[in-house]
Amino acid sequence: MRLGVLDVGSNTVHLLVVDAHPGARPLPAHSHKAELRLAELLDADGAIGPVGVDRLVSTIAGAVQAAEDKGCEDVLPFATSAVREATNADTVLARVRDETGVDLAVLNGEEEARLTFLAARRWFGWSAGKLLVLDIGGGSLEVAFGIDEEPDAAVSLPLGAGRLTAAWLPSDPTDPLEVKALRRHVRARIARSVGEFTRFGGPDRVVGTSKTFKQLARIAGAARSTEGLYVQRVLTRKALEEWVPKLAAMTVEQRGDLPGVSEGRSAQLLAGALVAEGAMDLFGVEELEICPWALREGVILRRLDHLPTGQAALN
Repeated sequence: MRLGVLDVGSNTVHLLVVDAHPGARPLPAHSHKAELRLAELLDADGAIGPVGVDRLVSTIAGAVQAAEDKGCEDVLPFATSAVREATNADTVLARVRDETGVDLAVLNGEEEARLTFLAARRWFGWSAGKLLVLDIGGGSLEVAFGIDEEPDAAVSLPLGAGRLTAAWLPSDPTDPLEVKALRRHVRARIARSVGEFTRFGGPDRVVGTSKTFKQLARIAGAARSTEGLYVQRVLTRKALEEWVPKLAAMTVEQRGDLPGVSEGRSAQLLAGALVAEGAMDLFGVEELEICPWALREGVILRRLDHLPTGQAALN
């Protein structure tokens, strides 16, 4: 069956169309996305402003049309931190539903972490042992740990790269005092949650998902995306510690010229690097491996797991 998953995230609205059935890996068939950076469009009261809502509704309508054009039998729409934390979330969701027919399911932070963990577990398999999974989005940082498909511990922290950039790093080039203050804030916030994970012992494998980790690994020397999904890509803490001061000394435009860094994400890269560095340091991680699958794939896999026996074959 052909499924679409519509991810309304803090940075992008992304429709991923896959051909899928239980017991097989989802095969990507089409990708349709637009960068809205909703986490940066919240006003002083924490609401998504009129311009942001208009753009969101228009983008979702376009994604729905794309899903129909590509023959999707069903679309799984969900929203993450930027929408769930907006003070006008109910109004935004109602307008999206009224004007596009899409009823967005708003995932809470723990659900995000658990579904991302499921995707990483399926990608690496049981032989990976105990997994520690880190995911840096535009609005939040998700952390999950466990040996099964359901993690033993999962948390979501308000440490997304877009959110932190807007609130803590307004200068370009960045003011060193702003960087120092954000570094202190990030580490203090992560440190509060470390104990929830260390009581389960150390991981056998540490995994990083999300665009932020992929870009950091790429500038640190990992293989480019054109070399395929199955090439191992790693990010070491040593390399990250060397890159953080370099990124802090660059302008946004200069970061956008780095290999693998898109223009739309270049402003957020420093904040993302500070979160990645803090998480790896406080969790005692020397090296992590990049996982191509993340939240969207987790949503698809969960849906396939709940299909009645034989339903996929009938479709």
